[in-house]
Amino acid sequence: MSFASLAGRNALVTGASRGIGRAIAVSLAEAGASVVVGYRAGRDEAEELASEIGGRAVQADVSSPEDAARLVAEAGDLDILVNNAGLTRDGLLARMSDDDWRSVIETNLSSVFYTCRAVTRPMMKKRAGAIVNVSSIVGVHGNWGQTNYAASKAGIIGFTKSLARELGSRNVRANVVAPGYITTRLTDVLPDEATAAMIQATPLGRPGVPEDVAGAVRFLCSDEASFITGEVILVDGGMGM
Repeated sequence: MSFASLAGRNALVTGASRGIGRAIAVSLAEAGASVVVGYRAGRDEAEELASEIGGRAVQADVSSPEDAARLVAEAGDLDILVNNAGLTRDGLLARMSDDDWRSVIETNLSSVFYTCRAVTRPMMKKRAGAIVNVSSIVGVHGNWGQTNYAASKAGIIGFTKSLARELGSRNVRANVVAPGYITTRLTDVLPDEATAAMIQATPLGRPGVPEDVAGAVRFLCSDEASFITGEVILVDGGMGM
């Protein structure tokens, strides 16, 4: 398979120890980028991946502004930032705890603010850079029992569109990838009936795999997407039509 070259580019992927983040890190490395594997948990998996792709693994809790800033600093002179770190704490709003709300918002949305804030000045100074933030189809259409998750993922879309307007004059691009139903550890725990319903709602008739999302991210990071910014690419098999 032929990839648009990312040779000589330095990239940071958060939440990269497994699932979609891992696939993104592998894809960017295969295209020639030097990749920093950002992770909060799963040290063995992160270090194994970093060794496999010739990158580095750096531990950080990106829901902390101090840790997020440290992660970006340790990653060095970045050309590419991919914000993929995220979690779910599903439940009906009427019974949702303050902690379940805060943990999802801080990990999924505030982390994007913290890391983007840390990279924008260096990228603007050199007038080059690509930022890709991973949202979700849930952030576009909502989902039962996921008010916290939907709010965080919808926030990413509005945040990124605004950021793209701020950075465009400096040739720094910011885009969103919004996956649909993708087979990962997070979705493996769903009841069979929920899985069947989502596949039925997907015109392509199958779940996606992490590599489907990684391909879209790689494209947005490449020069082939040099005139694309502020966009949301749905990688959902048509679910969001």
